[in-house]
Amino acid sequence: MRKYLLGTGIIGAITSGWSLLRGSESQAFTWRVALAWLSWAITFSLSIGMILDVRKASHGRAVPDDSPIAGSEYKYAKGADAEELKKKRKNDKKQNKKK
Repeated sequence: MRKYLLGTGIIGAITSGWSLLRGSESQAFTWRVALAWLSWAITFSLSIGMILDVRKASHGRAVPDDSPIAGSEYKYAKGADAEELKKKRKNDKKQNKKK
């Protein structure tokens, strides 16, 4: 669990959220502040999504095709799952080239 919570994405999102919170204490709520909070929420949700994708890959499950780690799940899998995923991905690439 530590490797997920101490990832750079989640630490960066928490740090920027903390800075945003401290900076917005003395400011009035304007559309710029709303956009800043929206941007932070998107960043935080993307980092949570990445954590979920890495967890899926490390347990040998496939990740969605729109994930940044799609195609390299075998790097996160352990043992026999890694070899199986690597072979499956190579076969998928061969079939896509034939089409």
